[in-house]
Order: sequence, then C-alpha cells, then structure tokens
Amino acid sequence: MIPFILRRLASAVPTLFIVVTISFFLMRFAPGGPFNLERPLPPQTMENLMRTYQLDQPLWRQFVHYLSNAVTGDFGPSYIYHDNNVAQLIGKGLPYSMELGFYALLLAVIGGVMAGTIAALRQNSILDFAVMSISTVGVTVPNFVVGPVLTLVFAILLSWLPAGGWGDGSFRFLILPMIALALPQLAVFARLTRGSMIEALHTDHIRTAKAYGLPSRVVVVTHAMRAAMLPVVSYLAPCAAALLTGSAVVETIFTIPGVGRYFVLGAINRDYTLVMGTVILVAIFVIVFNLVVDILYGLLDPRVRHD
Repeated sequence: MIPFILRRLASAVPTLFIVVTISFFLMRFAPGGPFNLERPLPPQTMENLMRTYQLDQPLWRQFVHYLSNAVTGDFGPSYIYHDNNVAQLIGKGLPYSMELGFYALLLAVIGGVMAGTIAALRQNSILDFAVMSISTVGVTVPNFVVGPVLTLVFAILLSWLPAGGWGDGSFRFLILPMIALALPQLAVFARLTRGSMIEALHTDHIRTAKAYGLPSRVVVVTHAMRAAMLPVVSYLAPCAAALLTGSAVVETIFTIPGVGRYFVLGAINRDYTLVMGTVILVAIFVIVFNLVVDILYGLLDPRVRHD
C-alpha cells in the first residue's frame, strides 16, 4: 500500500504541472487584463502597474517566475484585492467553503444512497419511478435556478430561514445553500446507487446468500451494498473536491465568502493570480480524493490489490 501511495503522489507532480501550465497560458491569452477598466488608465500609470506586477516581462519569464513561487506556496499578490495576497484570500475563504461543502457532501451521499437503494429494492414500482423522476429533475435543474427558488419560498414567503450571508455561522444560515449545493449531487448518487444495486442483487453470490435463508436486511446491507458502492465511490472524488472547495454559483447567490466566490470575482476582473490559486487548490483536492477513492476501492473489493 505504501509504494502505491508514493507512486500516486509522484504522479501528482506532472499532473499539477500540466494543470498550472494550461491554466496560466489560457488566462494570459484571454482578451482583456486586470487593469483594463471601462475608463482607461493614463499610459504612465498603466506602465507603472505592469512593471510593478512584472506583467511587462516576456510570457515565458512570467511563467517561470510564477512556477518557482508557487512551489513554495506563494501564489503572488492579488491584482484586485490589494490588501491581501492570494494565499491569504484562499486561507480566509476555504474554511467557509469546506464547512458548507462538508454538510452538502453528507446530505448528497447519505440521501442519494438511501433513495437509490429504496428505488432498487422497489424496482419498477411507483416509488421507483418517483425517485428517478425527482433525480432527473435534480440533475437537469441548475444551481442558479434552485438557489433563488429556495430563497423565494423559504426566506421571503415563509420567513423560515435567512436569505443569504454567513451571519453568526449557525447552521440555519447553511441550510438553503447546502440544499442548493447538494441537490444535483444527491440526484447523481441516487441514480448511481439504484443502477449498481439492481445489478448487485442479480449476481450469483446474492442468489446464493438468499438460498441460504439469510435475512433480506443482511443480504442487502452486508453483501449487495458493498458491491453497489463501487460506482458511488468512483464518483465521490470529483464530487467531494467540487463541494469542499466551494461552488462558485451557490456562494455567489447566497453571498458566502468562500473560495468559489473569489474564483468568480477573479475571473470577472481578470485577476490572474487569484484564479490560478483557486485552480491549483481544486486540482490538489481532486488528486488527494482520487487517492482516497483508490484506497477505498481496495477495502470494498478484495479483487483490487495495491502492490
């Protein structure tokens, strides 16, 4: 297991390098710049800004300079938020995004697995069709529609929950953004669980377990569930990375001061370093969660071995 983990960590280095390289040059080749305002700055001021942030240097030299600093954890200064550098902004926003994402991930996994299992056990019944219909709606309706609808119903019409913001950090401020963030992922987990559970219930070893007279609860929970979780675990890595690093749409709608909101503002304002910092953060989360998923695979499926 240890050699496998070391090999995966070693392969993460070129992966991160490719992500950083592509993101860096795509940002630079995009039209506009961080100091291109509606009212153009005087040429002397623009020249001083470009020199201060080393944007007047050749592109390859900017890339080498950024890469050498990023290796040490220095993602550079923000072009828009002058009082903080990128690392400080990420440090401020990440706890909010991770807390919101953690609750959304729990809701998506637990709710999706339960709904998918119930639908599989009642295959082709009204309950099955209802679960799958709701899941289809959850997958197709985007966050920027779900968020305002939840706010309109539960915050404005019923006045049960806050419309947005972080407030005092209590759980009631997280309920609406958590549901909006988790709903599409919950639907995906439900559909994955239903399909894999139906397939697992028709395998030979499940038929053998039923023939031995084992209780249905034991057959489903102990035997079928273990096999059915493999597709769910596969999807868990990108889902967890996306939720824990913040959803740009949800955090913007509910004014959550997380990393996702910084990504949106950085992209709008062409804040190169801020966008690059959030991209690297997401890439690191994806790599780490993929490693965790591979380890879980070995625990769920004895046929998988990590030598």
